[in-house]
Amino acid sequence: MKVIVIGAGKVGYYLAKTLKEHGHSPTVIEQNRETCSHISDNLGIKCICGDGSTIECLEEADISSAQSLVTVTGSDETNLITCQIAKKVFGIKKTVSRVNNPKNLSVMKALGVDIPISATDSIASQLEREVDISAIKQIMPLNRGQATISEITLPENSELDGVRISDILLPDECVIISIARNGEFIIPRGKTTVAAGDEILILASNSVTHKLSKSFLI
Repeated sequence: MKVIVIGAGKVGYYLAKTLKEHGHSPTVIEQNRETCSHISDNLGIKCICGDGSTIECLEEADISSAQSLVTVTGSDETNLITCQIAKKVFGIKKTVSRVNNPKNLSVMKALGVDIPISATDSIASQLEREVDISAIKQIMPLNRGQATISEITLPENSELDGVRISDILLPDECVIISIARNGEFIIPRGKTTVAAGDEILILASNSVTHKLSKSFLI
C-alpha cells in the first residue's frame, strides 16, 4: 500500500517507520529540510521538503497513485485542509488525520476526514485496520486487545480458491476458527480447502494481524 504521510515529527517518523517495516510504501512530506534529510537517511524512504497542504507538493509526491493519506502535523487546520484536498482534488479513498485538540474530532469527521484520531499512538494500527485490510473485519478483541477474532471474505478471483488450509502460509500466532460457505458452517481441518467467497473467521495475535492480508488477499 502506498501512503502519503504529511508531517515528520515524532509521530510522523514512527508512522513512516512502522509502515515500511510492515511492507508498505510511505512517502513523507515535511517542511523542515533537516528533518527531511534525517527521514531519508535513516529510513531510506522518499521525503519531499515542502508544504503538504498544497496541490503542487502533493502532485510531486505522486498522490494519484496512493491508496491513503495521513496527516500528522501539529495544526488541525492544516491537517483538515490537506485531507479535503486529497479527497476532493485527487480522489484519495481514505484520509486519516491526527487531531491535536480532541474537541475537533467531530468537526474533522463532519468536514470529510474519514478517520480522525486523537490518540496519536494508535494511528499506525488504525490505518492498517481501516485501509490496508479493509476486507478484513475485526469481530471481537480478546485478552485486553492482545488478540482479535477477524473475518476475511476470500475474493472471487483469489489464487487460494481450492487450496488446502495446510498449504496456506499463515503467520505464527494465527489459527482459522471456522468457514461459512453458501449458508454452510464448516469447522476446518488441515485437509479442508477454501473457496472464493468463503467467510473465514480467524483468531490472531495483534502483532500478526497486519500479515493476514498477505496470506489471504492475494
